[in-house]
Amino acid sequence: MNALEYASQANGSFALPDACFKVKSLMEDENSTIEDFANVISVDPSMTSRLLQIANSAIYSFPGEISTISRAITIIGTQAIYNMMLVDVAATAFKHFTNQAIDLKRFWRMSVFCGLATKNLAIHAGIRDIERLFVAGLLQNFGELIVAKTNPELAQQCEKYSADKLPWALQKEVLGFTYTDVSAELLKIWQIPEKIILPIRHYNEASSNDINKDVKVLYLASRLALVDSHPEEFSYDETVDESLCKALKISADDLINAATFASNEAENILNIMNVGLFSKR
Repeated sequence: MNALEYASQANGSFALPDACFKVKSLMEDENSTIEDFANVISVDPSMTSRLLQIANSAIYSFPGEISTISRAITIIGTQAIYNMMLVDVAATAFKHFTNQAIDLKRFWRMSVFCGLATKNLAIHAGIRDIERLFVAGLLQNFGELIVAKTNPELAQQCEKYSADKLPWALQKEVLGFTYTDVSAELLKIWQIPEKIILPIRHYNEASSNDINKDVKVLYLASRLALVDSHPEEFSYDETVDESLCKALKISADDLINAATFASNEAENILNIMNVGLFSKR
């Protein structure tokens, strides 16, 4: 199977809820109102609760409490609300995942950490519209869940990475492609905005001078996430590409600050997503 075949097969198991498509349709309708968006989202009390928790978390750091979806939309914007709905989809997919082919604690810790670190590094790199990069960081490795569900034996082989064989290199060796390739194909099927898909799709081309900042930031954040989850096996010096840092004008202190922020907030976000039980290492 290739990456697209994995994504196509998984679309039924990891499908976007109707609310996501309705919100996306409203975003494309210039006559839609804040009340239209709020009415779609508020039908699901569980989603409403989690969206408000995320809106009030350190991801956005707004002064004062955001207590209604309408206010969240007014302050944060429809794109950010849509992005947060994608986060909720990721959490829901996790709850329906049952096999033990991969280390789920590690998977979610790395995914959430990567999302937080990506957003933080984007600020230092001078990137605008950084909210989408949290979602890109969170979902970039979603393909791992898909492969683990579809072909657990191959996922177990990909789990045996080390300092001598980094995860992405091992995935390429075992599967012929990486988990991020599967993630990009699924997000395309879901009709996710291209700005979110692009850094995931070109993830392994980060060293190219022609690749944009989004890709380079996601690449760096994924390395920080790897070190965070396996500090005994990996180090920043051996894992982080210094040339990418220079290209983005990101200093060693910026990397440390991004990693510290992500580490401190990961537990909080995992709890909001209702996967906190699996977040402790």
